Amino acid sequence: MPGGAAASRRGPSLEQLVREAFDKGFSDIHVGVGETPRFRDRGQISTTDHPVTDEAMFYGWLEEVLKPEEIQQFKQTLDFDGAAQFEFSRVRINVFDTLLGPAMVMRLIPNKILTMEQLNLPPVLRDVCHYHKGLILVTGPTGSGKSTTLAAMIDYMNREMPKHIITIEDPIEFVHTSQKSLIKQREVGRHTVKFDSALKASLREDPDVILVGEMRDKETVNTALKAAQTGHLVMGTLHTNSAVKTVERILNLFEPDQQAPVRVSIAESLVAVIAQGLCRTTDGKRAAFHDILINTDAIKDYIIRGQLDEVEALIPKCTFDGMCTMNQSLYALYEAGRITEETALEMSPRQNEMAQMLRGRV
Repeated sequence: MPGGAAASRRGPSLEQLVREAFDKGFSDIHVGVGETPRFRDRGQISTTDHPVTDEAMFYGWLEEVLKPEEIQQFKQTLDFDGAAQFEFSRVRINVFDTLLGPAMVMRLIPNKILTMEQLNLPPVLRDVCHYHKGLILVTGPTGSGKSTTLAAMIDYMNREMPKHIITIEDPIEFVHTSQKSLIKQREVGRHTVKFDSALKASLREDPDVILVGEMRDKETVNTALKAAQTGHLVMGTLHTNSAVKTVERILNLFEPDQQAPVRVSIAESLVAVIAQGLCRTTDGKRAAFHDILINTDAIKDYIIRGQLDEVEALIPKCTFDGMCTMNQSLYALYEAGRITEETALEMSPRQNEMAQMLRGRV
């Protein structure tokens, strides 16, 4: 049929691309003018047989997911961040301009939120959900599963506890439906102007739990610390690779003369820092590994004194408190046969120590 041939030359619709990625279990879709569409398959970019994208095709795709004023906004600022909902999956969208022309990356967000058990998360993550106040930070590089872990924690509270949960996200990824808890989700740029103002406002909205998508600046961190100290459980994310580095990153947002009082605030309000990474498993899936810091009395003392090296040294010895290092976590995955020796070494932040653990010397 000639119509069919023309349609196939024009390429797939955006919904067809998202459906293809969804059906194959891929995490991201990369499209751009002058390039063939590509997918990210468990950490690696794979090419497709679709035709090279031209400008008409690209703007046709944008029209599927963006309003005319959002497309206009992209043309003016050359950047756009947002999300779209398909019947089978939600996607996070980033549109940007490049040397070849406009491009877009879409991250697939499952409609179904996986539980902490399904994700094999450490039991201590469930324990910290029962705190009535304080600060819980989930950290890691982009694409390390932070949003998925936080969604599972929020989902657990939603099913088990009668609380009021407010989320401030950019953009909203996992969509929660109120169950035992009442959940209100706000998107930065759509329902509020910026993280900090939404966080300040949320304190007057009678919340028990506040999820702050990202702690980007010292204003947001300051407000989050205040909220955590005034009887709210605050959860947030940062792009740091280890639990101790997270405390350092927060302190470094402040001028040196402000750091001492902030250190006291962190020591008093911190509940836990969960740094996370993802690695490929032997069965072709992915598993999370963690560096977990629980703010015990001993840790609190070290933070107040600024002895973060001591904190680092204490974490591997406090497994009974639910703490662990990334190496301990990776080694547990290796022992369970879920990852290979090569993966354990490759993903390890301290490869010498990991090599010794694998040789049975530690």
